[in-house]
Amino acid sequence: MGCGHCSGMVKKTLEEIDGVSNVSVSLDEKKAFFDARNSDLIDTAIKKINEAGYKASSI
Repeated sequence: MGCGHCSGMVKKTLEEIDGVSNVSVSLDEKKAFFDARNSDLIDTAIKKINEAGYKASSI
């Protein structure tokens, strides 16, 4: 993520996942934060962000 548009796209991508809520994206930290209904959604979120063209991984 290098700009506001990128962080907005990551946020939108995460918000579209059923079971993900309270999404926030920090452009300065290059991190996204969210609540997931279950742990499987973390893998789904990583996959969706990567499919959108951004690099994602869990830390």
